[in-house]
Amino acid sequence: MDQPGEEEEHVERGTGVAVKGEAAIKSEFLTTKERFHGFVDSEWQREKVSGNGKIEETSVEEPEDNEKRLCLSVIQDNRACPFGDKCHFHHSVADYLATKPADIGGRCYLYDTFGKCTYGLSCRFAKAHTAADYKSLENGELMKAYEGRSVVKNSLSKDLQFRLRKHSVSFNMSEEYLKTLSAQADKRETQGGGKACADPAGGEQQASTEAQLQIQASSNEQPPVKTIGPLTDGDVIKLHPREKKPVDFKDKLYLAPLTTCGNLPFRRVCKRFGADITCGEMAMCTNLLQGQQSEWALLKRHESEDVFGVQVEGCFPDTMTRCAELINSNTEVDFVDINSGCPIDLVYKKGGGCGLMTRPRKFEQIIKGMNYVLDVPLTVKIRTGVQEKSSIAHKLIPQMKKWGVSMVTLHGRSREQRYTKVADWDYINTCSQLASPVPLFGNGDILSYEDAMKARETGVSGIMIGRGALIKPWIFTEIKESRHWDISSSERLDVLRDFTNFGLEHWGSDTRGVEKARSFLLEWLSFMCRYIPVGLLERVPQKINERPPYYLGRNYLESLMASQNVGDWVRISEMLLGPVPKNFNFLPKHKANSYK
Repeated sequence: MDQPGEEEEHVERGTGVAVKGEAAIKSEFLTTKERFHGFVDSEWQREKVSGNGKIEETSVEEPEDNEKRLCLSVIQDNRACPFGDKCHFHHSVADYLATKPADIGGRCYLYDTFGKCTYGLSCRFAKAHTAADYKSLENGELMKAYEGRSVVKNSLSKDLQFRLRKHSVSFNMSEEYLKTLSAQADKRETQGGGKACADPAGGEQQASTEAQLQIQASSNEQPPVKTIGPLTDGDVIKLHPREKKPVDFKDKLYLAPLTTCGNLPFRRVCKRFGADITCGEMAMCTNLLQGQQSEWALLKRHESEDVFGVQVEGCFPDTMTRCAELINSNTEVDFVDINSGCPIDLVYKKGGGCGLMTRPRKFEQIIKGMNYVLDVPLTVKIRTGVQEKSSIAHKLIPQMKKWGVSMVTLHGRSREQRYTKVADWDYINTCSQLASPVPLFGNGDILSYEDAMKARETGVSGIMIGRGALIKPWIFTEIKESRHWDISSSERLDVLRDFTNFGLEHWGSDTRGVEKARSFLLEWLSFMCRYIPVGLLERVPQKINERPPYYLGRNYLESLMASQNVGDWVRISEMLLGPVPKNFNFLPKHKANSYK
């Protein structure tokens, strides 16, 4: 199969003639770009006018793009505002309601689920739980069911945030480990005259481990105590291996930690479809150590996530070790993952992500340091290497096994390849033999249960799914039931509705929360539009790197969901979250397609 990104012979679509690199769709469904958009636009207008229930009628009033918010003191039982006249928010309910955008719908998901909506009058579904005197209604039975129950864990407390910003959090175990690194550096300088040696590729050469204190996190034996460099016997720090809480990784389906799209609401959707392991989005260790609220939000865990980890990115042993200790002491996670596979320039040029693969000494120090302070397993995600024709994962994996890694995930592409080539599962197979008995998960191009079956034949311990889950989150069900699910457009809309409800619960049901949920929904739709219904395919299954040609679905909604036009994604969002604000504009952060 020719790879995406290569020049192709242009053939008119809608003629039934196959085009290289395109998915094979039955000829009766194929059309041209002009016909497709003409049909979608005309049907959208007709459905809105007819009001037959397929598309919900939205208010003709356009919401204000600069809505002045209602003060929290008014929302929370009309208590006195601590800021007085200096407060910039509304304290008059009447004034606020005069500027508030129209309600989106007649039912509030938060009220229906928890018995109370904490957003009160500011909720965009407020009519569902507001009495005539503007007081919020409550359902005592539902509230009692959630009393004392923490649905979402790992929130950043104000106290911890304050202490992080004042640099008053203690990192005792990290300091113990970092002292050994300092002692090792002193000894190298004493032996080598202070000169550091580097390999031709720019990475540091592996230092001799004979004179180093070994931190064997995966061993039950106490390492011998040694005096290193200038340290006296009285200064020696005994580094004890920590017993890890076991995690069964064998034969599991692992939802990849996906930047932007791998948010908590999306993970909840995937858990419903059968994902076994979930992981938070990549978090920068320096931002976590600074107490940034937005970065800590990436660590949040829903109660449905029974096997959950967090992924951190960094390039220095000191910050990564302290970050691991911070996570270990203040969150509930089952494992911590190091991102050494991120290909983006911003991360790579600083030495993080894929850059760690070219710095084995730093990589070793980071892994051993994090392993020392963690009570949970430490895992690593890597790529085949940095350059397309120079794979190095097979050299690193045996080393990482010695350093104490509990599981490795290998994406079958190099940094240079990004998504322009198919994943190299033959190479993943080779590496799986080197990793044993440490579990190795394979990642890349899984979009059907047949892809998963072939992947399992390589000898991997489990499978990580990224883009495949974004295109069709029900892939986990397909794999577990060994079938192709010809899911209907209405079922897919229900999946999106679940996501928006989870989003309102996570980001809020006020205007701010609604628009945040919309932005993440649109990011997801930029991937989901690539799904081709099974019943339309000439050849099953769909391949992840084949472009969908223009086609008309079996009904209007199926056609609308196939559109790769951002305006049509916005239309889908309006069916679930009401009309967009004035001057609304959306540009996806991710290139939704691996082709031009």
